[in-house]
Amino acid sequence: MNKILLISLLMVITPFCMAQKAERDYIRKGNKNFNDSTFINAEVNYRKAIDVNPQSTVAMNNLGNTLTQQQKFEEAMEQYVTATKIEKDKDRLGEIYHNMGVIFQAAEDYPKAIEAYKESLRNNPKDHETRYNLALAQKMLKEQEQNQDQQGDGEDNKEENKQDQEEEQQEQNQENQENQPQQPPQSEEDMSKENAEQLLNAVLQDEKEVQDKVKKQQQVIQGGQLDKNW
Repeated sequence: MNKILLISLLMVITPFCMAQKAERDYIRKGNKNFNDSTFINAEVNYRKAIDVNPQSTVAMNNLGNTLTQQQKFEEAMEQYVTATKIEKDKDRLGEIYHNMGVIFQAAEDYPKAIEAYKESLRNNPKDHETRYNLALAQKMLKEQEQNQDQQGDGEDNKEENKQDQEEEQQEQNQENQENQPQQPPQSEEDMSKENAEQLLNAVLQDEKEVQDKVKKQQQVIQGGQLDKNW
């Protein structure tokens, strides 16, 4: 009976131990690749470690760092966020939140970077590097807000200047119109000449239409086919 129990325990424990060893081996290989700056190979090994142990927060954090080096920031953030939901060790949690803050800071999302650094310090108050990054992010946020305010004032000034220029242009156009010489009114003699020319043109047009009708009638009489517009 005892032998059967021992064999059963070994059958349960052995695969677990083998999985732990495989996880550690993949993480060690990934760390070596990371230190050698072969980040693609490091990514492969960390992912293999996670395949062996989906709860491996060490592999998740290291994979996040590797993805960050490859500028795959969204994928890196996914790894960090998942790790924060699993990890219980405060020092490791502090490191994960620190890494999240670095990504936010690189994207100039300073409010989120500040919050991530604060969360890191809540878990590990002794991390001086995180404290420095927090102070830097707060400084950058202040400068960002000042620049935005200045740009807003600049846009307002541009709009005011544009309106002033439009008003000046309108005044100039009105002044130019007032200074233009006035055309003298047409005399009755000029108007009579114009009327005479119009009457003459009308008579000539009527005469032309009459001649065209005569020609068409002659064509019909001679058996010619007139074109038709449908």
